[in-house]
Amino acid sequence: MTNAAPTAPGLISDPAQAQRRILRVLVASQILSGAGLAAGVTVGALLAQDMLGTTSLAGLPSALFTAGSALTAVTVGRISQARGRRPGLATGYLTGAIGSAGVIVAAVLDTPVLLFLALFVYGAGTATNLQARYAGADLAPPGHRARAVSTVLVATTLGGVAGPNLAAPAGTLAEHLGIPHLAGLFVISGAAYALAALVLALWLRPDPLLLARTVARAKEADAATDPAAGGDTDTGARGGVVLGALVMILTQLVMVAIMTMTPVHMHDHGHSTAASGLVIGIHIGAMYLPSPLTGWLVDRYGRMKIAAASGTTLLAAGLLAAAAPGDSVALLALALALLGLGWNFGLVSGTAIITDTVPLATRAKTQGLVDVSIAIAGATGGITSGIMVAATSYPALALTGGALSLALLPAVAATAHRR
Repeated sequence: MTNAAPTAPGLISDPAQAQRRILRVLVASQILSGAGLAAGVTVGALLAQDMLGTTSLAGLPSALFTAGSALTAVTVGRISQARGRRPGLATGYLTGAIGSAGVIVAAVLDTPVLLFLALFVYGAGTATNLQARYAGADLAPPGHRARAVSTVLVATTLGGVAGPNLAAPAGTLAEHLGIPHLAGLFVISGAAYALAALVLALWLRPDPLLLARTVARAKEADAATDPAAGGDTDTGARGGVVLGALVMILTQLVMVAIMTMTPVHMHDHGHSTAASGLVIGIHIGAMYLPSPLTGWLVDRYGRMKIAAASGTTLLAAGLLAAAAPGDSVALLALALALLGLGWNFGLVSGTAIITDTVPLATRAKTQGLVDVSIAIAGATGGITSGIMVAATSYPALALTGGALSLALLPAVAATAHRR
């Protein structure tokens, strides 16, 4: 019973050193999980289109794995709240690996119902990949939170960019294994998610959320201060949660809707899977690669300004995607790069707002609930994108997404005015 006593002081004597170790482990797991999340984005819609023979439901896979990520966000948030980030994140990635295996089985059996069920489970990996950003900020001081979040996000770039560009060789490997060509990326996805879970389960020690609580209790005992002190409430609590959630919800909705239908749009104009993979790879790179710069901008110039920049960047992406000729890979790639950058601005600034606002006592649970809203927005974007393109066109979808992103500007202005 007394063995734990010396451990606590040792753990909290240098939280900065623990933070460096935690970030290294999170970076390793994010590199792996980045490769895992690319499969659904790149070939999920094409798999559904191939099985069902229609474009109108091509957005359903994105909607399903995004809906699955909503359920996982709640689960991972609750597990993290009760037991720490390590068991929460490891469980989420393992679930994503199981979903990947289910997609492969569904493709072999040519069973759409099983495909949709497996994609729902596969969505756990997407949610966990995003939840990991909160773990990076748990021990970070207020003035460095956005940069800590960005360090975790940028690690996803390597796997996220490499994953889609493995579509062609993975498809060839799959055919040699007796698996349909389009399901090849899910072989990589399953292995990547399983390895990410293993890395976290073995090496995410000390647990960042549990250690942050220990440090807060120690400061309370020494200085008789509230455990939530030290910058957790630099935005008004209710307004901060609402604004942070709104920024991330709108950016997710617009990004998923346009991204989901871009491979289908390219396929309909005669482009290969490799070309689609290149464009999606550039898009995912733009989602994560600018994170260090975005984190610095958020910490240096404030959450509100970068949140507003998110809306204007997404508008530019929508306009360019709508205007780009269907046979121009370069212009579509540029539009998707802007789409990813706008999403990155929104995610980093919104995450910093939420982390600033919510005290440690309820942080993981609240963050999970916010991510549920983000996932629901993504599911809405995914399911409606296919329907809208079938009823109108891809340019109409892109223009609508760009117009929706402008809603961020009055919300940011109103919140800034109240402060």
